Amino acid sequence: MFGKFVMGAGVAVALWSGIVVAAPAQAREVVPFTGGGMAGTLVVRTSERRLYLVNGDGTAIRYPVAVGKPGKQWAGQTMIDGKYYQPDWSPPAVVKRDHPRIPNLIRGGTAANPMGVAAMTLRGGQYAIHGTNRPESIGHFASYGCIRMLNQDISDLFERVSVGTQVTVMR
Repeated sequence: MFGKFVMGAGVAVALWSGIVVAAPAQAREVVPFTGGGMAGTLVVRTSERRLYLVNGDGTAIRYPVAVGKPGKQWAGQTMIDGKYYQPDWSPPAVVKRDHPRIPNLIRGGTAANPMGVAAMTLRGGQYAIHGTNRPESIGHFASYGCIRMLNQDISDLFERVSVGTQVTVMR
């Protein structure tokens, strides 16, 4: 018996005769896209909790994301100004204020690092598009303003875009 697949938190779970086997889900997909942006542009639709990489042919690659909590959301245009594998993370003052026990620096590649496997910083220095060590947060209003992606999705996007890529965040 082949069992069945259940999607959840970015993981496909196969059930075979009572045995649970987890495998990464392919969460991204190519979808029709209208609504602006030249080929290669990133568009984040906060209300949808989706990031689109515009292909320029009427389609885009759509990725599920986590976005800012109420009161932590933002909108506007910016660009990618840095790309980093396994980045270290220093919590911004607002995060440190809300969670004073967080260390001042969390090394990249550790389970406690909320940046996941890769990060692309956005001009202005306050926000990034990054992976996550909390895949269950994807699809929710969960961050302090950063755009969180499944680690397999940030790895995919990281290879498709470069420093200078335009980013539009819409509510």
